[in-house]
Amino acid sequence: MLVALLFFLVATHALMDYALQSDAIATCKCRSCTSPVAKAVPWYYWLTAHAVLHGTAIGVVVRWFGFGWDAVAVLAIAETVVHWFIDLGKCEKWYGIDIDQAMHIICRVLWFSLLVSGLLGPIPQG
Repeated sequence: MLVALLFFLVATHALMDYALQSDAIATCKCRSCTSPVAKAVPWYYWLTAHAVLHGTAIGVVVRWFGFGWDAVAVLAIAETVVHWFIDLGKCEKWYGIDIDQAMHIICRVLWFSLLVSGLLGPIPQG
């Protein structure tokens, strides 16, 4: 179960950051976006929507593996906030995509560690 949990936590990142991230989200989530779409919807809306999708994916995986709603809420909110700031840093060119992706994966490993340590509630059996 633990290997599968880690796999799906990381897989949701690949799914949300690549397969399910539209070109509009990828470009308009940055303050520097000059797309006509960005004039209608501010960059921080795009970035927030993107981060919320990541948080939701984490929440779904955590619940799917049988963890309680407190763990779901804590990690979904944590992922949303942390993802927002990591992507902001990439958009502002404080670091490149390699550092951005490494920080996202490190967060997924941290969420996994918090879950399996029991700090966020009992570990489901089975």
